[in-house]
Amino acid sequence: MFKRSSGVLAHVTSLPSPHGVGTMGKTACDFIDFLADAHQTYWQVLPLGHTGFGDSPYQCFSAAAGNPYLIDMDLLAEYGLLTEDEVRSGDFNASPDAADFEQLADTRWPLFRKAYSRVTPEMKAAIADFTEENREWLPDYALFMALKEEKYHHAPVYMWPEKDVRDRKPEALARVTEELRGEIDFRIFLQYIFFRQWNALRAHAKEKGIQIIGDIPIYVSADSSDVWTHPELFKLKPDLSPKLVAGVPPDYYSATGQLWGNPVYNWAAHKKTGYAWWIWRMKSNMALFDVVRLDHFRGFAAYWEVDAAEDTAVDGKWRKGPGMELFRAIEKALGPIPLIAEDLGVQTDEVRELLSASGFPGMRVLIFGFTPDYDNEHLPHNYLPNSIVYTSTHDSQTVCEQIMDICSEPEKQFAYRYLRTSHAEAMGWSAIKCVWASPAHIAMTTLQDLLSLGADARMNTPATIGGKNWRWRVRAEALNPTVAALLGDITKTYMRG
Repeated sequence: MFKRSSGVLAHVTSLPSPHGVGTMGKTACDFIDFLADAHQTYWQVLPLGHTGFGDSPYQCFSAAAGNPYLIDMDLLAEYGLLTEDEVRSGDFNASPDAADFEQLADTRWPLFRKAYSRVTPEMKAAIADFTEENREWLPDYALFMALKEEKYHHAPVYMWPEKDVRDRKPEALARVTEELRGEIDFRIFLQYIFFRQWNALRAHAKEKGIQIIGDIPIYVSADSSDVWTHPELFKLKPDLSPKLVAGVPPDYYSATGQLWGNPVYNWAAHKKTGYAWWIWRMKSNMALFDVVRLDHFRGFAAYWEVDAAEDTAVDGKWRKGPGMELFRAIEKALGPIPLIAEDLGVQTDEVRELLSASGFPGMRVLIFGFTPDYDNEHLPHNYLPNSIVYTSTHDSQTVCEQIMDICSEPEKQFAYRYLRTSHAEAMGWSAIKCVWASPAHIAMTTLQDLLSLGADARMNTPATIGGKNWRWRVRAEALNPTVAALLGDITKTYMRG
């Protein structure tokens, strides 16, 4: 399903913007133009969902809703919903190198509400059509957010004081829907704007020959409309708080493992429905993206389950996942779709067998290969053709940080020899050439490695919350014709574009 090609990983929030965070407006179109000029095939993004505490795109209030912070304010002015002066009034002293989500929370919402107050009759009709097209999830999500943010003062669903609302009693839902109608419609408006802008951006990408790789987190947030509307699909307590949560045991990233806090699935309940929720989820994502990456693929073979009362992920148990039965159900419903398996972490025969049976390309990461070990599967000479390979990832150190700050001296010398460089400034480019030359069908670099950046440019540190996570942004001047030409030359040399 995949030809020899290449691309760049960069989340939308990381793009340049005059308004404090990357959005789906002009600078995103400019980035697509940059990729096209560099002869790339793919732009990979992180999940686009409505983020909650910690701003992680892997912890969202809905498996389908888009993040309002990605809405471009200048486009709202073009729609006639804001004036240019109003857009500028929401600006703050933003760093060109980092998103400030706290400031965004203070400045965006008053402008969103002002824009909503100016919706035209024609737009109301379009919003009504959009609501009907997305009736499977949108009304429930909008009610959930209105309840959470306006009625219950941001309390998680398992702490909502009205048990009949939490438990979705019909009379209670009818009552709060009437009470919060304006707030519900406001949130539906935001989703309409989000998808209008995303669809326009994707159309521009298609025109330029750029395919977008999306990302599906395997789990949903404990505090989400998905848990509220489908509690039977998760392992929960009667109050809808998680009984058992997901994570991974101690590994490369953390000596105590990673405790994610997401409720694990009740896979027996999913099976009874023919995996209907997962089919809907996959269909929704394929409407947004050309290719989808399945995060934590090994969890479909077996997943790490931890009691919600635990403070670390050390004392957990492996439980059997749905395996190929899930993917057969998805293919039967939707036909063959282009999926990528994030199969990093603990590898077992069970995981390898599932990957082989699925036919999905697995992932390899160059910076995990800097050990003098011929059999290391993360070294490019060991890459399988049916794989997608990266210089580094959004969860890891950059190439420069790994070699300069993390590697032992023997590992560092091995990396220099393998990459055929001894110059820190050239490490990112040397890594790209090395991965691009490999036999893997798809070769990817992060925007940070493309620019040979170090520790200050890291996107996320797993097993941590807050701090600099998810905030990194690229400066506009870095995405220049010289960089595009250099990447394009490498891409043509190794016959990827």
